[in-house]
Amino acid sequence: MPAAAPNDRDARFWDKIARKYARDPIGDMAGYERTLEAVARRLGPEHRVLELGCGTGTTALRLASGVAQYVASDVSAEMIAIAREKADGAGLPQLTFEVSTAEAAPWPEGHFDVVLAFNLLHLIDDRRAALEGAHRLLKPGGLFISKTPLLKEMNPLIRAAIPLMQALGKAPHVATFDANELEGDLTAAGFTIIERDRHGSAAKDPRAYLAAVRA
Repeated sequence: MPAAAPNDRDARFWDKIARKYARDPIGDMAGYERTLEAVARRLGPEHRVLELGCGTGTTALRLASGVAQYVASDVSAEMIAIAREKADGAGLPQLTFEVSTAEAAPWPEGHFDVVLAFNLLHLIDDRRAALEGAHRLLKPGGLFISKTPLLKEMNPLIRAAIPLMQALGKAPHVATFDANELEGDLTAAGFTIIERDRHGSAAKDPRAYLAAVRA
C-alpha cells in the first residue's frame, strides 16, 4: 500500500484535533490583535484576499468585512466545516471557506490582491512549493503577509520534544528554520520583503511577521 502524501497525512491530523483546536483560546491575544491591526491597514474594500491555513476561521471572520472577496482555505475538511458553522449568520457574503492548499489551489493565476498565511509555513512539508503557489495566485504587485513561528529561536527542549510527539501522533510535520532562512525562501519564490516585525507581548517573540510584494 503506498505511503500517504504529506497533504493527506496533515489533513488527517488536523481533522482529528479540529474540535479541540476550535475550543482552545488564543495564547497571546494582544499579539494577535496587533497582527490583525497591521493586516487590516493594508487591506482595501476592492481587494480579493486568500487566506491559506485558515483553521476554524477566526481570522477570516475578523477581516472579511473590509474587502470585496475573502476566500479562507485549509487542508482540513473538518476545520473548514467548523469555520462554516461559525460563519453561518455572520452576514459576510464575500466570505467563503474552501478545502485547498497553495500548491493545488483551483483559482487562476493572478486572481488575488492579497494572500495571507498565519501560523502555517512551519507546518508545510514543501514550503518552497507553497510560496511559489502563493506567488502564482497573486497579481503582479500583490501582497503576501505571513506570521510564522521560528523554531530555531525557541527553547531547544521544545524542538527536542517534537519527534516524540510526532511518534505518538500528537504533532504534525513541523519544520525548523530561522528568520533568515524564511526570508530567503520568500525571495527565491519571487517576493520582495517590505515589512518585518514581531507582534508578541513577551520580551522575545519567536514569530516573524513579514509582508512581501510579488515582483
